[in-house]
Amino acid sequence: MKKTPMRWRAEICLLLIALVWGTTFILVKGALGFIGPYTFLALRFILAAVLLAGVSYEHLYRISRQEIKAGLALGLFLIVGFIFQTMGLQYTSASNAAFITGLSVVIVPIIISIYTSSLPSWGTTSGIVLATTGLFLLSVTDAFYISYGDILVLGAAFGFAAHIVSVDRWSVNCNTVNLAIVQILAVGLFCMSVAIAREPWPPVINAPVVEALVITSVFGTALAFLVQNTLQKHTTPTRTAVIFITEPIFGAAFAHFWAGEVLSSRALLGCALIISGMLLTELDFARLKLPRLRQT
Repeated sequence: MKKTPMRWRAEICLLLIALVWGTTFILVKGALGFIGPYTFLALRFILAAVLLAGVSYEHLYRISRQEIKAGLALGLFLIVGFIFQTMGLQYTSASNAAFITGLSVVIVPIIISIYTSSLPSWGTTSGIVLATTGLFLLSVTDAFYISYGDILVLGAAFGFAAHIVSVDRWSVNCNTVNLAIVQILAVGLFCMSVAIAREPWPPVINAPVVEALVITSVFGTALAFLVQNTLQKHTTPTRTAVIFITEPIFGAAFAHFWAGEVLSSRALLGCALIISGMLLTELDFARLKLPRLRQT
């Protein structure tokens, strides 16, 4: 593929999306000091669904029963992933959450191997070993203790990995926009029902909450989907994979400069190993042209 201006513009936009995703960890963590996790998720995803439907309404007129069924099924995995991730952010650092969430990339081949009774490739196996070692260095203390928040976010990574695997099965013959809207709306409505039953209502809406909602719903969900759907075709899967690897790096950087989070030397080594493992696995997925969705 030649280095055309369109390719460069596409890659810059994808990098900006990865940057936005990176900021969401510290922004959501800050917002959770004022608003319940279910309420935040409900507002985030209902707003994103409305925005996405507003700019893609012509697709909704032709939505099929299969797209609704597939969207609801895939939405279940997103519900698990986002609830565990958001609740985990209450108990762990934004930096840890960013890197542990990225482990969904290396969990995917494990799920596929179990499902197909086959072994992953050498490159993917190496990525799994590196990422697992990195997780140990990042999360496990000298007393062999792992924080409750890290466990929750790891659960989120499994939920997101299951979603990635399921997309390939459920998205056949489905319009990607309709499928995305149904999934996003499913998360929002489920979290809204739980929020009304379990959390204070009406919620506290202040500057940190509004800031987090705007970034996550408008830029991190609705706009991010449209950018991916429109521009990702102008670059290669391998280059896209490498670009998206920067997400947890941006997450840790924003957590440091925004909230003063500092990673120890041991944790930094763990992060480097996780990134290396993600890169090996992502490049395998890019080579095989398997579907990829982001979960932040």
